[in-house]
Amino acid sequence: MIKSADEIALMAESGRLLASVFAHVDALSLQGMSTMQVNDSVERFIVDQLQARPASKGQYGFEFVLNSSRNEVICHGVPSSTEIITDGDIVNLDITLEKNGYIADSSKTYMIGTVSHAAHRLVRSTYEAMWHGIRTVRPGATLGDIGFAIERHARRNGYSIVREFCGHGIGREMHEAPQVLHFGRRGEGLTLKEGMTFTIEPMLNQGRRGSRTLDDGWTVVTADGKLSAQFEHTVAVTRDGVRVLTLRPEEAGQIRR
Repeated sequence: MIKSADEIALMAESGRLLASVFAHVDALSLQGMSTMQVNDSVERFIVDQLQARPASKGQYGFEFVLNSSRNEVICHGVPSSTEIITDGDIVNLDITLEKNGYIADSSKTYMIGTVSHAAHRLVRSTYEAMWHGIRTVRPGATLGDIGFAIERHARRNGYSIVREFCGHGIGREMHEAPQVLHFGRRGEGLTLKEGMTFTIEPMLNQGRRGSRTLDDGWTVVTADGKLSAQFEHTVAVTRDGVRVLTLRPEEAGQIRR
């Protein structure tokens, strides 16, 4: 669970590379692409340009390098050649990368073309909720502090938190201890220590928090058909705070707010 400085340096390199994958996606014209085309473009970039491994491919029998979750899909959406990204969509791309034995995990919800005010507000609030959680991370804080900060922001903005899925420890394995819930009470749960590495990845729903899984066994959608959004970063607990290992260049000012 506790990583050495050398291990965190390796994870930071994986995180830096993963941040560059999102820069690659940012440059794509997503509108009109199929989610499978996005998957294939990301795979080529990770393998050919970064000489890294897409860590999701083959994990638990999953055949693709990313999850593509559009609109009412909460998480684990499966790329498809017939699923076309269209104007007004919101789509979360959840991507993992392994380099030198260590894995980084991050996701971003993209707003395609002209989205509704309601969709824009959901995406913005979800991003803010993730950062509220990240900013609580420091030695001596608890996992409950993280969940409380996220849930409070979600509720204040009128959204529900998905409870069936959570953040997780990460390192040589995709999923390690501990589980990082996106709801909770201050002061409760595991106390954070320097060297811990885990993901924070809240999923916020417009409507009720309930979900159901489609027949493909992967795709999780909102029970009421309303929109859902998600953001995710991999973080490390430092001596006096937090380091976001998957930080993207445009986010440099977020941690200090």
